[in-house]
Amino acid sequence: MRYCIKGGEIVDPAGGFSGSGDLLIEDGKVTAVERELEVEDCQVYDASGKLVFPGLIDLHVHLREPGREDEETIAGGAKAAIKGGFTGIACMANTDPVADNAVVIEYIKKQAQAAGYAKVYPIGAITKGLQGRELAEMGAMAAAGAVGFSDDGKTVTNAAVFREALEYATQFGLPLFLHEEDPDLAGDGVMHEGYWSTVLGLPGIPSVAEEIMIARDILLAEYTGARVHFCHVSAAGSVRLIREAKFRGLLISAEVTPHHFSLSDAMVQSYDPVFRVSPPLRGERDLAALKEGLRDGAIDVIATDHAPHTLEEKHREFSLAPTGMIGLETALSVAWTELVLEKILTKQQLVEKMSVNPAAVLGISGGSLKTGAAADVIVFDPNLEWTVTPEQLVSKSKNSPFIGRKLMGGVDGVWVNGDLKLAHGNFVE
Repeated sequence: MRYCIKGGEIVDPAGGFSGSGDLLIEDGKVTAVERELEVEDCQVYDASGKLVFPGLIDLHVHLREPGREDEETIAGGAKAAIKGGFTGIACMANTDPVADNAVVIEYIKKQAQAAGYAKVYPIGAITKGLQGRELAEMGAMAAAGAVGFSDDGKTVTNAAVFREALEYATQFGLPLFLHEEDPDLAGDGVMHEGYWSTVLGLPGIPSVAEEIMIARDILLAEYTGARVHFCHVSAAGSVRLIREAKFRGLLISAEVTPHHFSLSDAMVQSYDPVFRVSPPLRGERDLAALKEGLRDGAIDVIATDHAPHTLEEKHREFSLAPTGMIGLETALSVAWTELVLEKILTKQQLVEKMSVNPAAVLGISGGSLKTGAAADVIVFDPNLEWTVTPEQLVSKSKNSPFIGRKLMGGVDGVWVNGDLKLAHGNFVE
């Protein structure tokens, strides 16, 4: 099928075209981008009053399959990604069994291909069983299609093991995706250590628990020359350390989640376990630093850390509830509402954070609408106002902190490799 997306404002910082124009899709590729196209024998998609972006790419998603299909499946998560405008997602290794070998990596790829929604890029474990003691089969996983390595959910606290992982990863040209938190400093904490943890009587996790591990791993990355990506950065001191390391030319990148730049630890005063997340929601000073890091480039990527949990698991006493929130379907709207409308980022910068830079971190094609690029395209309606409800969410789990919140902007159309997956907000089956 040939498609002509007409009349939208094309936002393509990597491809070089900006402004009102038409885009032609055929044979799975972008074949023309011009101010006005006259074409025949194609399906016209009216994008008047809307924005046309390269498909978004999420570096940090938990799909739960294999092992916890009651929370999420590969197919369900990939479908939720489409609803949120993500044409590609990278999934973490903390499944059951753990994705620490080529067999699980191959299984994830086959399941994603069979589902036929967003592209899924598996991230393999750094250590066997996520135990932090012995390196996983990194070479075999790389050969099977892993795009990087992570023990996300856990920190590799043994510096010698982590150094070895960095040295091995460089042999395959792949980055390590790092969850940074010193477990001894974090202790039994369940929220950010600060004013609200004191008032609420809940044990806190100090921001230095994150910052001290980031400082260590910056030094080890510098020593080994390896590429590292810092996941879900949450603290002001972390942003400062990353900014300084980038100034020295290190091969590092970093992400922040929509919930970390838009929600603070004050939300926990409701004791609603939906707000329990790792790392925890921080204070207003940290939120301001995260936004400034996005603005000045210290933070490269906006990623969701989509972490599904069942209703029964999540609706427990705050301290007993598992950490994590879903985010695939709300991320773009939250970012548009909190960052673009508040003039923290331009729409071009937003596309860089959610499409161009994630593609670069993964080393995959994507993030551009230039002629010849894979036709991973989304149409975004910036004027759509909507309120998040559980019924609207495609994800199998509904643990979103944004339920009941009014957001601006919504995904109208999505193409993956030139195949129309979402049209005017509805799935094309």
